[in-house]
Amino acid sequence: MRRRAFVRGFAATGAGLTLPLPSADTAAAAASAAARPSAAGSSAAGSWQEVPAPPGQEAAHLVAVAAAGPTLAWAVGEQGRYGGTVGTPIALSWDGSAWSTADLSHLTYSGGLRAVAAGPPGGAAWALGTNTAGQDQLLAWDGTTWREADFPGRGEPGTRLTDVTSGPDGGFWVSGRHGDRAGLLHGDGGTWRWCGPLPDEAAPTPSGVHVTPGGEVWVHGDIIARWDGAWTVVPRRLGIRASVSGLLPVAHDDIWLTGFAYGVGGPPGKPPGVTLQHYDGTQWTDIKAPFGVGLLSGIVGDADGRPDRISGWDFWDQKRAHYLRWDGTAWVSERGPETASTFLPEALTRIPGADGGYWSVGTTAFSPYPPAQLRIERYA
Repeated sequence: MRRRAFVRGFAATGAGLTLPLPSADTAAAAASAAARPSAAGSSAAGSWQEVPAPPGQEAAHLVAVAAAGPTLAWAVGEQGRYGGTVGTPIALSWDGSAWSTADLSHLTYSGGLRAVAAGPPGGAAWALGTNTAGQDQLLAWDGTTWREADFPGRGEPGTRLTDVTSGPDGGFWVSGRHGDRAGLLHGDGGTWRWCGPLPDEAAPTPSGVHVTPGGEVWVHGDIIARWDGAWTVVPRRLGIRASVSGLLPVAHDDIWLTGFAYGVGGPPGKPPGVTLQHYDGTQWTDIKAPFGVGLLSGIVGDADGRPDRISGWDFWDQKRAHYLRWDGTAWVSERGPETASTFLPEALTRIPGADGGYWSVGTTAFSPYPPAQLRIERYA
């Protein structure tokens, strides 16, 4: 679901999603800075398969995906973006047999939809976007398309919505900012309210939100914190020009973090380095991933919230997604099917009730320049 901290992270580092595919010169420069990883040690490539996606305008990408079950899912993103010229939103829905495009002609939005979350089958689904006036909006699925919904602070200066996710009780949580204070918006049965803001008035706006199977609510990004009626902030340690793309809190002393970092300097087009960290309740430790040059775009747990899958883009093998699977002891490689160009997976979600299935969505280039198109893969 969630969370396009990943996409926003590129903009925050100054790279945006406009970085061209690395050239041979760039590759050589990167090689001098990082050793090329060895071939993947564990593979289940046959388990990941491409699922046809409806064509969008050129320069299209999907940045978030959520599933209510094997026969109901949603994915959202942007199409027609070129450099600094924003595109238009695109939204897909899955009916158990095919993905179809929702009609969004009633939305006058700047750029794409950036987050989506699903409740149980037959329940609600919510998404986030920004209208042409620059105001963040909350959208509800009406069975056919997405419609704007009211919420406290809508249209007010200082209100921002960054990510949305669902909880085990059927409620929904939105990370963001209200009254110019970072915090959480909670929805239960269509009624929305802002929770108490983070105690530090200078606290940065979280870019993502995660709810555990036990109902614990976490925000992450430039701040990592847990909400249980009061805020508990967890120290954050990242490198230079680094971004967080996902957080998986298994327990208070067992937290996983994914992302990417550009480090200091480097040639134009320099690829980022993978960020994978673990928190033991006292400190963060860098974990060596199966590949080091590229990025990790999201992490999901199993039905019990334990580590399960990570999606990634491998600079050295761009024609297939480089997923990581937790084998009980370490993260091991799991490859997607080979593509004609490249596959940048931008979001990953577990499919409830599908015996461990997953949706992975993104685009067919490292950046959504023309002729980049939507790409969807499923692990069954």
